[in-house]
Amino acid sequence: MYQDNGKPTILGDCILLIISIIINSLGNALTVSLNLGSALWTASAVNMAHLFHMNLGNILLLEGVAVVLVNAALLREFDWHRMLGNFIFMVPFSYLVSGIAQALTIFHIQQLSLVPSVILDVIGVMMIGCGISIYQRINLILHPNDDLMQIIRFKYLHGNAVLASLAAFITPITIIIICVLLQHHIWAVNIGTVVALLFQGAFIAFSDRYVFKKLKHQRL
Repeated sequence: MYQDNGKPTILGDCILLIISIIINSLGNALTVSLNLGSALWTASAVNMAHLFHMNLGNILLLEGVAVVLVNAALLREFDWHRMLGNFIFMVPFSYLVSGIAQALTIFHIQQLSLVPSVILDVIGVMMIGCGISIYQRINLILHPNDDLMQIIRFKYLHGNAVLASLAAFITPITIIIICVLLQHHIWAVNIGTVVALLFQGAFIAFSDRYVFKKLKHQRL
């Protein structure tokens, strides 16, 4: 799967990309199903889905389109290859999260007691960080939300994953606040969201170091 210089082969890139998307989708779906707090971008989409009475997958897709435009503004160019990659990534990802979240209800995990629910929710957040770490290092195609963090991390914050995550979270936090003000209710924001806010950057940095250790960042 790796070449002699340590870089993945093309097939290796594709395999790792698929693995990372599955890990990230499952982590997001797990947090949505438990309703004990999702990663902030997912939480913002859940709140918008309730506000507009739309399917979560559709909201995730529309949110991604908006972020694609923000990324182009930060890069000061329309990189059509990069933008196409964003769309190729986010279409299956959006509906995987929505579909897996619905499928997980079959196992009635939302009826678990508090302690195992919190543990599973934190594991879900950790899986999200792990998935992000893998496909950011591949840098073949990215979800626009994670591409935003990648841009901030390497163009503005000298590679600091923790600060980049916190900076990228400003937008979903704002969306959640607006939704709460409009509908006087909040969804998918709980202990898992706090864990994601405080530690997702650390989970990404940890995964950078220990998950597929040979895989290095392909810089912007």
